[in-house]
Amino acid sequence: MKISTKGRYALRLMIDLAEHKDEGYIPLKDISKRQEVSKKYLEQIIAIVNKPDVLRANRGSQGGYKLAKSPSHYTVGDILRLTEGSLSPVDCVDQDPIECPRSADCPTLPIWRNLSKIVNEYLDSVTLQDILDEQQKRNADNYVI
Repeated sequence: MKISTKGRYALRLMIDLAEHKDEGYIPLKDISKRQEVSKKYLEQIIAIVNKPDVLRANRGSQGGYKLAKSPSHYTVGDILRLTEGSLSPVDCVDQDPIECPRSADCPTLPIWRNLSKIVNEYLDSVTLQDILDEQQKRNADNYVI
């Protein structure tokens, strides 16, 4: 499984919004500058993740975006599924019932199922707040005199 640039940048966008959650609506140009991602590319990502339960949008001179919920309510898995779709390593793991005629005798199917379970459980266990907390901890340990 390889996460696309769109998925990685969507995660960075959401982390940036979480970091600046107390500043109201954040313009894309500000996120673009901080994240060193073109505004045009962020507009494409916003079109994917801008859902009522994910983001709030405000148009006009005070326009921008902010999280619809607390950073602790967003998991990395949820964010990546918006841009990537399934996070399964192979298509058959997402099928119910599995359409592959070899599934009953497939020796690798349990491997793919277990890998999918591990990846999804891990990504669903990490929230934006966890990422912010870890970043704050790293920054606290990295002081200069």
